[in-house]
Amino acid sequence: MSNRDSIRLAFVAVLAIGCGGDAGDGAGETEGQQTEAAAPAVDPAVAATISGTVTFTGTGPEATPIDMSEEPVCADKHSEPPTSPAVKVSDGNLANVFVFVSEGLGDMTFPASSEAVVIDQDGCLYHPHVLGIQTGQNLTIRNSDAVLHNINTRSTDNRPFNISQPQAGMESTRSFNTAEVMIPVGCDVHGWMSAFIGVTAHPYHAVTADDGTFTIEGLPPGEYVIEAWHETLGAQTMSVTVGEAETGTADFTYDENAAYAPVPMTEPLIVSHGGHGAG
Repeated sequence: MSNRDSIRLAFVAVLAIGCGGDAGDGAGETEGQQTEAAAPAVDPAVAATISGTVTFTGTGPEATPIDMSEEPVCADKHSEPPTSPAVKVSDGNLANVFVFVSEGLGDMTFPASSEAVVIDQDGCLYHPHVLGIQTGQNLTIRNSDAVLHNINTRSTDNRPFNISQPQAGMESTRSFNTAEVMIPVGCDVHGWMSAFIGVTAHPYHAVTADDGTFTIEGLPPGEYVIEAWHETLGAQTMSVTVGEAETGTADFTYDENAAYAPVPMTEPLIVSHGGHGAG
């Protein structure tokens, strides 16, 4: 057995004993699930939608290359040299922005979806890089690589967890009790791996696609504050009012000034915009 394999096995043992990791059959464990009260009925005939695009102006930072030479199993999965997904701009559009309703739902409650959200470790990267989940909804954590991975949450409002998955095909299940935007995720084996989980008490959240677009559907008609959050560019908010069966627009713009002034996780930069739209 090589020194590297010995270190890996020792690391698994430490995580399993010290961090409550799942290093066994991979069946997983669900923690902290809760039962939500029944949601107010939103008639599909009057349900509203908010959609928009997040754009980036100016010159963004160059993508940081990732050296996976010590993990050829992962390196071989990439047709091109992998880079950090932190700032992903395509044709002026910004991906991986978490967009959610931060105000306007009052004391309404919503049952958690029975469909699990999946975060996969594939090619020594987390997929997706940014995801949204509702309190009480299951998170499936999967390892698709034939190498040791772990998922280590650095949450403050929810109980952190650190799960070891040393084999391909292993899955574990967790959930969150409390809304928290955002929860950083890392891997203690591969320092370049990172992800962010946005936890809300409702289902009204989205993550921008490669073209910068997002859509939040099924909203009760009303006035809302929509927040857009990016891991290094900060947060912005916008007020949007939507009537019955209307579609409101919430477009956000980041620029190169924000790109070179990272915002601390605990003190997000809030840039408020007034206005509303309906289409």
